[in-house]
Amino acid sequence: MTEQKYDLHCHSSFSDGSLSPTDVILRAKEHGVTTLALTDHDTLTGLAEAQQAADQHALNFIPGIELSCIWNKKTFHILGLNVNANNAELLAGTHQLQKIRLERAKKIAAKLEKNKIPDAFEAVHEKAGIGMITRPHFANFLISKGHVSTMQEAFDRYLGQGKSAFVNTDWVELEDAVHWITAAGGIAVVAHPMRYKLTASWMRRFLTTFKEMGGWGIEVITARSNPDEIRRAIHFAQQYALYGSVGSDFHSPKNQYVELGRLAPLPTSIKPVWELFN
Repeated sequence: MTEQKYDLHCHSSFSDGSLSPTDVILRAKEHGVTTLALTDHDTLTGLAEAQQAADQHALNFIPGIELSCIWNKKTFHILGLNVNANNAELLAGTHQLQKIRLERAKKIAAKLEKNKIPDAFEAVHEKAGIGMITRPHFANFLISKGHVSTMQEAFDRYLGQGKSAFVNTDWVELEDAVHWITAAGGIAVVAHPMRYKLTASWMRRFLTTFKEMGGWGIEVITARSNPDEIRRAIHFAQQYALYGSVGSDFHSPKNQYVELGRLAPLPTSIKPVWELFN
């Protein structure tokens, strides 16, 4: 019997990943992944192509999404796993988020223009196509124009919080995000919980609220997790009786630290979120 290898968080070119959904599936297969969820930011557009490729290559595919939302003026990312991509409520939610992203993109471009960097919006809009416009699109534009040499430098100089082209964004409410996922028959999971830099008391408040709203899971293992972060995530999963998820958050083959399927195993003391998939 083949050993099961799960990766329930990755991105394609329909959001801020560099590979097409088909190429993400092929790469996952190459790296021994047996069950993969594609979770592009705020869009379901790449799921049909990914499903088709997964069927052709005998890979178990979980349709997913990563929704951007706000709770108590803080930004969070919530994964929706095993969603029905044709659900009307979830689709309407993604259209709402697309409008928010489009407005943000225009504001970022206007701020770059003030920095004497013109034509950013047209360039990123064309590059994103029918996918979502994300800040990495702007970072790649800045690299292509020679204003910075790396993605990190683009965020450090222009796009990161507090920098000259940063735009504070009012995403949808956490309650809406969880509701849309649940309405689409999916499982709501907190993505990369340690990245929000919450104190223990804020994390308690957040996870209590998340669970009351119908959230089921928390990402315990990510490609970037260090042992201390995994230990803390395990503690939160156990304390709030949340199912544990594992996901690389893969975006591009260029980042050798984040690879599809290259993940520590989920500890046996945690109930795996895939037990909830029908």
